[in-house]
Amino acid sequence: MADTERYDIVIAGAGLTGAAFALAAAQGGLKVVMIDPQPFSAQLAPTFDGRSTAVAFSTFRMLDALGLGEALRPHACRMDHILVTDGRRPGAASRSASPAFLRFDADEIGGRTGGEPLGYMVENRRIRAALAEAVTQAGIAVRAPATVASVETDAGKATVTLADGSTLIAPLVVGAEGRGSAVRRAAGIETVGWGYGQSGVVATVRLGRDHGNVAHEYFLPSGPFAILPLTDQRASLVWTETTRRGEALRDASDAAFHAHLMRRFGEFLDGATVEGPRFVYPLSLSLAEKLIAPRIALIGDAAHGVHPVAGQGLNMGLKDAAALAEVLAEAARLGEDIGSETVLERYARWRRFDNAALAAGFDAFVRLFSNDIAPVRLARDLGMAAVNRIGPLRRAFMQEAGGATGDLPRLLRGEAVV
Repeated sequence: MADTERYDIVIAGAGLTGAAFALAAAQGGLKVVMIDPQPFSAQLAPTFDGRSTAVAFSTFRMLDALGLGEALRPHACRMDHILVTDGRRPGAASRSASPAFLRFDADEIGGRTGGEPLGYMVENRRIRAALAEAVTQAGIAVRAPATVASVETDAGKATVTLADGSTLIAPLVVGAEGRGSAVRRAAGIETVGWGYGQSGVVATVRLGRDHGNVAHEYFLPSGPFAILPLTDQRASLVWTETTRRGEALRDASDAAFHAHLMRRFGEFLDGATVEGPRFVYPLSLSLAEKLIAPRIALIGDAAHGVHPVAGQGLNMGLKDAAALAEVLAEAARLGEDIGSETVLERYARWRRFDNAALAAGFDAFVRLFSNDIAPVRLARDLGMAAVNRIGPLRRAFMQEAGGATGDLPRLLRGEAVV
């Protein structure tokens, strides 16, 4: 007969959001186990996916409160300025770029944030490695490589059966395994969403000059092109193209890719050289119709996958993790059943509107900027100019981007879960 193990929470997915939630829940006194199809040592792979993340200053407070700050600080590049400009497709026949722009400076809200930057750029592999180290030190159980075969729930518990036949029993199962979440499917939760016909081409470059901690977001008809500052005079490029063009860029020779990059964006990059492999990610929107089901809760990309235009996907997922951990730790302290509908509804109520509003906002933003229709172009340029001139509105945008608005979980205020 296969082994049966008992926990407070079974977490499907040991990626960034799943591991952060495991640490937060353990900090709240709950016994958790993570299941992931990847060997856990793969979290330390130096080129695991090539991506970097804009970590909002409130999210960095959370990582600090989970004990990751010391490991991450040497690899975290401050974003003190963000410059948003509106461009046209390069070419001899193109009219000149719009003079409209938006500039955000951390100093403007420094009084409210204690001198924090607008965010930090950190390579995902660095966050992964810090989380893996912290999970190991905390003695959190990890079953990897292992795959969830089925999830069954009844009035008192959830039973997770793994592909090897072993079973795990807990009051609650958390789906944190991304857009193809098996836990979400097992709960019968549908998703709404669509593809954009775009892909994000991701690469790291070494710059010919200091980036000055400035993040550039340059909008073109095919989609945004972001130059995001990294440590060691490097930058992360996120280049949105049609999927066909994106795949051609990924498959091009290093010399051809570099030539294309310089031809399109040389004025920005000033002698940049590409370092490491290139990656292409198809872009789409996916929103779970519910965040909870009997004895099941969803966090991160299992609950919402958004366009990376504002770099907020991971920040949203970590806010889910912080909110759920806080709700569950408080319920456990009061002696409540942490998998009950009453408890889980508190989490859903806390995160439902924020997730849906942000997903809709990013979708509208992409549609507004990824085209060259004259009236739309005029409207967005007028909007950018207005926001740039109205100080309180500009500062409100920065506070929102920093994740420091609304009803924040304790971790995002830099406090422990309980």
